[in-house]
Amino acid sequence: MKHGESPKETRERMRFEEIKKNPTGTLNDGFNRTENGSLGNLGEGIGWKGIGILILVLFIGFVIYQLLF
Repeated sequence: MKHGESPKETRERMRFEEIKKNPTGTLNDGFNRTENGSLGNLGEGIGWKGIGILILVLFIGFVIYQLLF
């Protein structure tokens, strides 16, 4: 880890190094990820506030659904 580098930057740097070393393997991983999805990447991308809002929206939607049907 370089001085002053955040953990997220370290992960990104390591990911790019892996892509340079093995481009066909990462291509295969990309195809497989689209089939299965990656909840971890979703959570990392939107942050804790986004996850909280997503949970709140799902809960409110469920309550409204239960009231109407």
